[in-house]
Amino acid sequence: MPNRATCPTPHIFIPVNQSSTILHQTLHMRLIAYFLVIILVAGCARPQGFDYRDLKNFKIEKLGFNKSSISMDLVYYNPNNFGVQLRKVDCDVYIDDQFLGKYLLDTVMTIPKKAEFTLPSKMDVEMKNILKNTISVLFSKEVTVKVKGTTRVGKGNFFINVPVSYEGKHEFELF
Repeated sequence: MPNRATCPTPHIFIPVNQSSTILHQTLHMRLIAYFLVIILVAGCARPQGFDYRDLKNFKIEKLGFNKSSISMDLVYYNPNNFGVQLRKVDCDVYIDDQFLGKYLLDTVMTIPKKAEFTLPSKMDVEMKNILKNTISVLFSKEVTVKVKGTTRVGKGNFFINVPVSYEGKHEFELF
């Protein structure tokens, strides 16, 4: 008769070899689960914000007395070691500390790791806010541009809000 171990219930017999196999399988499954958790935690680094690089193709789409529409291509760099998806942008834009307008983007873009990417941008501008700065812009060759807001970035189904904060001086010539 094979070597058997008995359980508290007298009618159930488990062979010793089978119980040690079940114990080893359980131990292996736990080790695999621990390694998977470690890999997932290490791989889920919080995304860094994008670095502004350049503004290209600036155009006035519609010029009006109350509102005007502008478009441009914004060039950014993704400093992350992984690609991300950009789902949403919500930013306020200021010129020389005067509110220029709100930039909103609600689309999904795939952004490669450690690479530059272009973000096509359109924005409605309140003309009364521009008129406040007209004299200073006419006599100055440089303006301070500030952008503050958030972007929603992530991978798969996991998305987080990443703050956007940019301030820089730009040459500006009307004529």
